[in-house]
Amino acid sequence: MPHFAYTAKDRSGQAVRDELQAGSRKEALRRLQARGLKPVKLAEKKESAKPRAAKAKAKGSTATKTKSGENAFSFSRRGGRTPYNRSHRLPFLQALYDLTSSGLSAGEAIRLLANRIKEPTLKQLSGDIWDRLSEGDTLSHALQGFPTIFDESTISLLQAGEATGNLNDTLARLIEHLSEQRELRRQLINALTYPLFMTVVAGGVILFFLFFLLPRLQSLLDALGGELPWSTQLLVNVSDFTLKYGLLVIAGLVMLGISFWRWRVTEAGRWVTDQWSLRIPLLSSFVSSQTVLSFSQTLSVLLENGITTVEALRMTEKQIGNRVHRAAFDEATDRIMEGESLSNALPDTKCFPDLVLDQLAVGENTGNVVPSLKKIATTYRRAVSDQLNTFTKVIASGVLLSVFLFVGFIAFAMVSAIFTLSSSFSM
Repeated sequence: MPHFAYTAKDRSGQAVRDELQAGSRKEALRRLQARGLKPVKLAEKKESAKPRAAKAKAKGSTATKTKSGENAFSFSRRGGRTPYNRSHRLPFLQALYDLTSSGLSAGEAIRLLANRIKEPTLKQLSGDIWDRLSEGDTLSHALQGFPTIFDESTISLLQAGEATGNLNDTLARLIEHLSEQRELRRQLINALTYPLFMTVVAGGVILFFLFFLLPRLQSLLDALGGELPWSTQLLVNVSDFTLKYGLLVIAGLVMLGISFWRWRVTEAGRWVTDQWSLRIPLLSSFVSSQTVLSFSQTLSVLLENGITTVEALRMTEKQIGNRVHRAAFDEATDRIMEGESLSNALPDTKCFPDLVLDQLAVGENTGNVVPSLKKIATTYRRAVSDQLNTFTKVIASGVLLSVFLFVGFIAFAMVSAIFTLSSSFSM
């Protein structure tokens, strides 16, 4: 993405000189205006990336790209390839906050982390960031060199914290926000673990009946002679089919799953599957609750740390997972940029309940939007947790019921066969 060097005046009339990344000159001007800056000079730095790239090349490092355009691996200036990813963001910020809250500057804290921290990846990351800081970069600008770890929202928050001199408060709010997101992901994983375990156990029970008990019963029934009842014959046919074509069926299902996943990760696939998720009764309410939670959490943190409303809305939009909701939110943001209030623009997204809109309207009227957003986030955090628990119970109950029905059918088929053959033998 191009780098632009700019000179602008802030609301107090003071000159501000800095750099930013933007897709085009028009986008750069829009971002400056969103920050409340009046551009005086804006020039694209076409050669700005060359010294850094030349230096990296001299040390034997190149970058591989993922399909999304971000670095799959970050290359250390100190040599070697380090698999940085988004999971390193929260531990690094927590370690940084522990030191800055004790009175150290951000630069000194990172230098200390590079020398003292034990975890190899975080030690390497701190060293790479310190290399950039020692060249004169600000913290927020240095972190832009690690897009696989620090997203645009994180960098903008830290940039605002540096500009206002409240870096520690910004780090504390950011860590709290990221910790809440991690906890939600943990709850989601835990909610799916038990149903998955039950599914595996149920599959094992079914396979045990089909491939161990049923063949032995079939041998006994063949020895006794007589015609098998329909239920037993059905099980025998299923067992024979599975033995002959089971591997082909499994291979076909695996290929189908891989094809579906590869289509799912495309933009068109995400759009279609996200539409499907909004049509399933229980899932649609969960997706809508997640959208409201992500919106309220992210926007409250951004606004609380001094990000302008328009820029905060654009960053919040990127945190919404459902593509249908994201497109609707993008249209609402355009209307807000034209002067419409937040509570009046959001109803058209069709994912915000009336009560949430009323809370936002009250917050806008009283000038307390951030507290209103925090209350909404607290409410929907509990709602999402309750919905996850409900999903766990429903899925687990469905799996158990399916197992009981199948095992009951097998027992019925066996008992029917034994009674049928016993009666024919006594005759």
